[in-house]
Amino acid sequence: MAVTARAADRPGTLADALVVRSLARDAALVLGTALFTAALAQVEIRLAFTPVPITGQTLAFLLSGAALGGRRGALSQILYVLMGTVGLPFFAGGAHGLEVLLGASGGYLVGGVVCAYAVGRLAEHGFDRRALTALGAMAVGEVCVYGPGLVNLARFVPAGHLLVDGLIPFIPGDVLKMLIAAGLLPLAWRVVGRRPRPGAA
Repeated sequence: MAVTARAADRPGTLADALVVRSLARDAALVLGTALFTAALAQVEIRLAFTPVPITGQTLAFLLSGAALGGRRGALSQILYVLMGTVGLPFFAGGAHGLEVLLGASGGYLVGGVVCAYAVGRLAEHGFDRRALTALGAMAVGEVCVYGPGLVNLARFVPAGHLLVDGLIPFIPGDVLKMLIAAGLLPLAWRVVGRRPRPGAA
């Protein structure tokens, strides 16, 4: 969908609208967003019938891509996964280590990288500036999370249980996360639209 001429004149992502780009600032944004993901991962609900917990990570996946764009969003999630894998207690419930990445939830972590990239690329084309298109971008991101997540989970649960263990219980929460993200982003752009562009005289 085409964006308005006013929107097209703005920087491609929220991060670009707020700060002048540099290598140091990009690195700080990537690190900060990885830490944000780690914080939301601690919002955890365990279900007795599935090895995959409900967490706040998906919201972080969506927002990281939308705020930073495809490449930086994906890098933030790669960094998040690396930090958790090497031993920092950043995965759901403070878990860490390679066994998490290789376990039942590992596919969802990989999907988070894909999600951030896909949502970020859509945001770079203005999909995050209107509620309806932002919601569409978030839906694409959710598919990107569940695709690798379910493929990997199929190694750990019986085929007949795959959707019950890895998809259906998570739908209400993820719909809420999509609505939160799709509501926050256009609102943030309206606020940004009242500010001078970074570096402007």
